[in-house]
Amino acid sequence: MPTTPIPVLRRRHFLQAGAACAATILTPRNPASAEGLADTPGGLSTRLLPGPAAVHMVGEGAPATDVWSYNGVQPGPVLRLRQGAPFRATVENGLPEATTVHWHGIRLPNAMDGVPGLTQPTIPPGGGRFDYAFTPPDAGTFWCHSHDNSLVQMGRCLAGALVVEEAAPPAVDRDLLWTIQDWRLRPDAQIAPGFANRMEAAMDGRVGNTVTINGRLPETLHVGAGERIRLRLLNAAISRIVALRFEGHRPVVVALNGQPCEPHEPADGRILLGPAMRADVMVDMQGEPGGSHEVVDDFYDGLSYSLTRLSYDPAPPVRPHPSDAALRLPPNPTLKPDLDSAVVHEVRMQGGMMGGMGNGGMMGMGFGAAWAINGQSMTGDGGGDMPPLCQVERGRSCILEFHNETAWWHPMHLHGHSFNVLSRDGAARPVGRHGAGPPARAGAGRLRRRQPRRLDAALPDHAAPGRRPHDGA
Repeated sequence: MPTTPIPVLRRRHFLQAGAACAATILTPRNPASAEGLADTPGGLSTRLLPGPAAVHMVGEGAPATDVWSYNGVQPGPVLRLRQGAPFRATVENGLPEATTVHWHGIRLPNAMDGVPGLTQPTIPPGGGRFDYAFTPPDAGTFWCHSHDNSLVQMGRCLAGALVVEEAAPPAVDRDLLWTIQDWRLRPDAQIAPGFANRMEAAMDGRVGNTVTINGRLPETLHVGAGERIRLRLLNAAISRIVALRFEGHRPVVVALNGQPCEPHEPADGRILLGPAMRADVMVDMQGEPGGSHEVVDDFYDGLSYSLTRLSYDPAPPVRPHPSDAALRLPPNPTLKPDLDSAVVHEVRMQGGMMGGMGNGGMMGMGFGAAWAINGQSMTGDGGGDMPPLCQVERGRSCILEFHNETAWWHPMHLHGHSFNVLSRDGAARPVGRHGAGPPARAGAGRLRRRQPRRLDAALPDHAAPGRRPHDGA
């Protein structure tokens, strides 16, 4: 564990930082508990208090990092809910500016979605309050984060994990959560200013020089030979894409973005997660007692680094043979869309550095918006007076065809719905239901996603794994 301030890293070196780009794994909480959570016969309730805090992000011997967080911890308290049970969160704003909370990936009433100017007014600073209440219909790994001035508020740590437990969880030895984030830290361990950097805004965003898991720098994960771990992966970074490779192991993906999928090993053994994406994976600890294996992030060409290490206890295996328990998660109560009658809408992502607006122009380096969808841009987090992108009748299935006409990768997320990737660049890509797809590749990459408009609509239960996008940024 470092005892001196971490160095400032140049951007071209940020992924070669070795110890500075490592992570920690915290001891898992009791699955039935969560900090600040009250369990009652009528459901679950909690208070979230966004406000300034100081946390030891880079080690107890280093200076504390000033952050904005929920309830004074980084990342925020892990909220563990029960599928189908009512949930209520009272948010009291202790920040110096307005905020809201978005419940990312949850199918919920629009008024509870947390988008300022669109679904609710902002929660004012100085003790403003808003009550969120919903009943999660789906089990899975989700999260919550600020949705007002998001670049700054999330960049200052305002986010937390939200886990909805299945009624009958799968048989595993441990259920662990890794919330992956990165930070632009100065030598004094403080978050660097400059969130409004126009060049970064028009390129691949603010990418940090320090990576954490569950808000801390590196600690080895101690494992036992023969045990099975359910690992919930959450990429809560604001811009970083990760591709995780578990050396010496064969992780099996069982859910993507909160929705179960057909259990499958990821292509090339790498789990690709754009910002906001989640993956539940089952990992059988098949190494030898006393052995050690790295978990590597090698998304960016030539800039791979060791995220953390799996260290095996020297004790004999916990079981003589690999676990034969079923890997498949129970399906969520969603419906299958009618693709034969689905309405089709095109979504064209435009702008940014080295990208145009279809007329040879370039966005990003002036004082206007850096990006556009179908020629329309917005500033801030709310919809304002922008016309709707499209209109779909309630109960009608919808196919969205995404065209990435920019020079950069883009993860896409549809609030309040789950959806499925139908094809990528013309090739069928059935990978099961999820609430967010892989990032749309740069250079006119195309994704077709089907998205039912009803909150209780669904996608096929399971499908075969698909292709991983090419490496590079």
